Amino acid sequence: MTEPTAKPRAGANSQQGSAVSAKKQSDMNLSNVKHGRKDKAGATPDKAMLLALFTLPDIEEVGVKETVVKGAADELSNTHSAVQQSAASEMNIAEQRVALYCTQHERTRLLYMASAATRPTYLVQTLKSQFAEHQQYLLAQQLDKRGLMDIDGLERLWQQLHVVDDIIADIVRHMPAQQPAGWQLTTQDGRNPLCFATVGKLKNSKPIRDQGSLNSYVLGHFGVSSFTYDRGYYIGHVVGYLFSCYFCAHLSISYGVTALGSQVIADYDYASLETPYMVRLLQGLDGYCKKRIYQLAVICARLSVFASDKRIERMLIAEVNDFDKKLQQQHLDVLLLQGLMPDSSDSTPLF
Repeated sequence: MTEPTAKPRAGANSQQGSAVSAKKQSDMNLSNVKHGRKDKAGATPDKAMLLALFTLPDIEEVGVKETVVKGAADELSNTHSAVQQSAASEMNIAEQRVALYCTQHERTRLLYMASAATRPTYLVQTLKSQFAEHQQYLLAQQLDKRGLMDIDGLERLWQQLHVVDDIIADIVRHMPAQQPAGWQLTTQDGRNPLCFATVGKLKNSKPIRDQGSLNSYVLGHFGVSSFTYDRGYYIGHVVGYLFSCYFCAHLSISYGVTALGSQVIADYDYASLETPYMVRLLQGLDGYCKKRIYQLAVICARLSVFASDKRIERMLIAEVNDFDKKLQQQHLDVLLLQGLMPDSSDSTPLF
């Protein structure tokens, strides 16, 4: 598997990036693994350590970290001017993004360097409960009082989620080697339908934590990704680019994908490809590999937060229109012609 690689950071920026990333959950998990490797010289992480890299911490722990970060931000605002605050904020977001990418890359590297016996079996099924897609599915299931959802089909798909790991493994075996390239993804209304891990301010989307969605788990096998304000960033193998396109197209989401400029993500190594090079990359994928990527994208699209939201919207419409409006208009016309309103004992429906 070809993985993205980070450029080495230098000077004060490196120390600041380390300080910021130390507050992040995923970096804490990686730190635990590294300490474990120090205890056993040359030893690789065991199955429990690998699982910890992909598992989200408790909500309480996250709340404490967010409080610490907020406190640091408040202190910064008291000591800098408005212009300096803006510049510091942008730099902080850039550092957080690079720290996130390094964490994602290192996590995937450790997973694929582990032996088959050490690697967690059907990892995606174990992580299901922390995915935003599964949480939104459970909410939609609770709201579906009129049987509008195909609950049996969706439940069967969630129960067979291990197929995702099987398809990923098949794609990894067939995809050609490639240096990481960068793409920028924009979608309708500036939302985050792919549920990339979010960094910084958002325009419309809800925050998504690293490894907090099925899509971020899937794309983590092929590269690194994030979402800031109204656009997503993906750096890695062209497989991830294809997955994103197939996913959005299957859900009829208006989207645009452009090459990520060479200086957009500083301190991280990737290629910014023009269209002819993109064509060559896609030509390097055989038909079988593309079909497997499409199958993977369709599974994720069917289980997506976007799809669950659409189902909930249909439930809302059904609740608004849960009676025969034409019949009610006829009853109303009869009452108006009679010039009478029904008394309390009259069972004639009015509205």
